[in-house]
Amino acid sequence: MTHARTPGTDAGTPATSVPPPAARTAARRAAGRPAAIVDPYSSGTFFAPSFRAAGIPTVAVLSRAEVLTTYADSWHPEDFDEVIHYDGDPVPVVERLRALDVRCVVAGSDPGVELADVLAAELTPELANVPALTAARRDKGEMAAAVAAAGLPVIRQICTDRAEEVAAWLVREDLLGRDLVVKPPRSASTDGVVRIPQGTGWREEFAAQLGHPNQWGVVNDRMLVMEYATGTEFVVDTFSSHGRHTVTDVTRYQKVDNGRHMAVYDAMEWLAPEDPLVAGLVEYTVGVLDAVGMRFGAAHVEIMLTADGPRLVELNARPHGGGQPRFCRHATGDSQIDRTVRAVQHGGARPVPESYTLLRNMLVVFLISQSTGVVRNAEVFDGLAKLASLHHAAVQVHNGQVLEVTRDLLHTLSLGFVVLAHEDREQLWADYAEVRRMERQLRLDGD
Repeated sequence: MTHARTPGTDAGTPATSVPPPAARTAARRAAGRPAAIVDPYSSGTFFAPSFRAAGIPTVAVLSRAEVLTTYADSWHPEDFDEVIHYDGDPVPVVERLRALDVRCVVAGSDPGVELADVLAAELTPELANVPALTAARRDKGEMAAAVAAAGLPVIRQICTDRAEEVAAWLVREDLLGRDLVVKPPRSASTDGVVRIPQGTGWREEFAAQLGHPNQWGVVNDRMLVMEYATGTEFVVDTFSSHGRHTVTDVTRYQKVDNGRHMAVYDAMEWLAPEDPLVAGLVEYTVGVLDAVGMRFGAAHVEIMLTADGPRLVELNARPHGGGQPRFCRHATGDSQIDRTVRAVQHGGARPVPESYTLLRNMLVVFLISQSTGVVRNAEVFDGLAKLASLHHAAVQVHNGQVLEVTRDLLHTLSLGFVVLAHEDREQLWADYAEVRRMERQLRLDGD
């Protein structure tokens, strides 16, 4: 079982800048110019310790007054020399960061992507992405349009606030009666992603989400409707510097339908760079990164490999979430966090490797609840300790807990996951089967 750390300060403090004790601040600043991390949540929480280990102080910039509940467990204000709150006006934030002479500005999680772009363009233009394409790095509708404009194939889709535009588009694209997907353009973690079998009921789902806030508190002012693409989904994680794109890892997703909820995460496996599928995925990814104006920083690129070739699912201009960088470090000896820190520390004096080496096979197994009820025998997961390939267990299930049907990645992570690593790939999948066996034994009152 894992336990959440308690934040050291009130995340909703309205002050613009919340420094720690003066003596500690002075000692850290003596180390030199700080790095600024915007919304250092999820995997972005690894930036501060890694920069500190490299002798670089850190400053947090929060894009909203309060930390979203989703991110509360990953917010560690004690890791930062200073916490700056953005209230909608970037000028005071820019002035404070300029006074601190920041080395770089990076996004730690999705809500901070656009603010990080604005700040980096103003303060560290040599370590910034193309300002005119900021929307294409956050909004999935703008993203697909930019990739298509660059001449790359994309999944057919439309992003609008008008149902009649969708209806006309379905006729024009000959998609009537075909499976569709409806999702918000400015969310993440499969939030609001709904499969519409044979296109029946797309209007109802479109209307149900339009005008309502997603899990990040962003109002869905438009909705994305797209054809349902079949194939295998992959992730290419990258780090870019001065427009040169490098690959830190390639992973393959295994997803399942859980009732009406599509794209529920089942497993994620690291691929060796010499795998025959990797070269084509990387080539397509580089085109996507160029199309959306990525020039500096980490990106998490999800791609569906269809019968017609790779197609972009979405790009996230921040590190791979869910704590993946620390597991990637075990699998490959490197990560997006590590490459970012080295690039900032050495100012480009040391070359960043183009690719990666798979040191050991690695598989993440995501726990899934197929029903709703109260947990009565969480001890079934005690057997995880006996798995030959167990690397890390982050199981959040406990007796008395009320579980809901798993419908998206955030619900998956609320249950937990198991990380397996071993020289023998067959051992990984044998242990995967054991995890699923334990999961099936879980008893829920109310089943």
